Amino acid sequence: MLKNCFYPLLLLLIGFTLTSFGGNDKIETVQDPFIVVLDAGHGGHDPGNLGNGFLEKNIALKIVLRVGAILAKEKNVKVIYTRDDDTFVDLYKRGEIANKANANLFVSVHCDSHTSEAHGAGTFVLGLHANKQNFEIAKKENSSIYLEDNYESRYAAYNINSPESVIGLTIMQEEFLDQSIMLAKTMQDNFTGKLQRVDRKVKQAGFIVLHQTFMPSVLVETGFLTHKPEGEYLNSVKGQNDMGDAIANAILQYKKAISSNVSDQITEVKPVVPVVVKEETVVKEVPKVVKESVVVAPKVVKPKEVPVIAKEAPKSEVVFKVQIMASSKDLGLTPANFKGLNTISKEAFKNIYRYMYGSTTSYDYANTLRKDAEDKGFKGAYVVAYKNDVRINIKEAIK
Repeated sequence: MLKNCFYPLLLLLIGFTLTSFGGNDKIETVQDPFIVVLDAGHGGHDPGNLGNGFLEKNIALKIVLRVGAILAKEKNVKVIYTRDDDTFVDLYKRGEIANKANANLFVSVHCDSHTSEAHGAGTFVLGLHANKQNFEIAKKENSSIYLEDNYESRYAAYNINSPESVIGLTIMQEEFLDQSIMLAKTMQDNFTGKLQRVDRKVKQAGFIVLHQTFMPSVLVETGFLTHKPEGEYLNSVKGQNDMGDAIANAILQYKKAISSNVSDQITEVKPVVPVVVKEETVVKEVPKVVKESVVVAPKVVKPKEVPVIAKEAPKSEVVFKVQIMASSKDLGLTPANFKGLNTISKEAFKNIYRYMYGSTTSYDYANTLRKDAEDKGFKGAYVVAYKNDVRINIKEAIK
C-alpha cells in the first residue's frame, strides 16, 4: 500500500518542481519610479499676475493638478506637488522639494502678462537672456522672493535687476540644459500642433525657481492673462484641461524617449558646478559607487592653512567628502578636469556622475576642504557623508 502511495506523490512533486522552475524563467526587475515634481507658480498671498481680473495662482494650480492626475495613472510614474492648494511656497523650497525627492523632472507652470496684446504659449529653460523681453519675464516671476521671509540674506548674492547676477545662476543648471530643451520643445510642439496656440518658442531666461533644481527643468508660460481672449481661455475648464493634457503628454513622450535611450544622442556639454543643496538634504536612494583611483601627485599646501589629508577611514567609519559638481560625462579623475583639485572620487547616480573632493573622518576638516573647493571656483560645493559607501544624512553622520 505504501508503494502504491509513493508513485502518485512522486509525480506530484516532480510536477510542482517543474512548474516552479517554469514560473521563474522571466524574472521581473523593479525599476525606480520616474519622479515628476509639478510646481504651480505663486499661491497664497502671492496671486501672480492679475490680467483682466484673472488669478494666475488659481489657473496655474488647476493646470498642474490636471497634469498630475494624468501622470498618476501611468505605471511607474510618481507625482510630487510643490503645492496642491492655495498656499505660498518660497522659491528656494520648491527646488529643495525636487532635489530631496531625487526627481527626474521639474515642471513649473505660470501665466504671463504684458502691456501689449501679446499672446501665445512659451516654454523656458534656465539660461542667459537673449533679449530684454526674456529678462523682464524672469524678473516678474523672480519678484516672488520679496514676499519671502529673510529674502535679503537668502538671496544676498542675487540682484533681480542685474542680468550679470543671473549669469551666475545659469552655470548651476547647464549640465541639464539639453534634456530641459528636449522636454520644452516637446511641450511647444503640443501647444502649437494639437492646440493651435501661438508659438512663443523655447527660450532661455534666469528664473530662480529653475536655478534651485538639480535635474532637467522647464517653466511654462501657458499664455497671457492680459490678452482677454487668452485669459478667458486659460480661466476656463476647457483651457486648463487642454494645457494640462498637452503638458502631461509631453512629459510622457520625454519619459519614453529617455527610456528608449534617445537621450543618449543629446550633445554633451562641459561639466559645471551643481546647484547648492543644503547640507541637511537627505538622499534616500543608495547610489552605486564607481571607484577609481587618482594617479596624481598630492596637492602641495601650506601646513598651517590646510592640514595633510589623512588616510581614508575604514569602511565601517563615517567618511565626509565634499561634492563639487555633477555631470553626465564620465570624467577622468585628473586635476586638469577639476581646476587643479586632486583626491577626487566619483559615483554614478541615476543618469549622472557625482564628483567628490577629499575624504576625511573629521567634519571640521571637511569644511576646510569645502572652502578650498570654493576658492577654486566650485561655489556650489557642500559636505556629504558616507558609511559603507552609502550616502547618509549629514546630521546623523555628525552625531
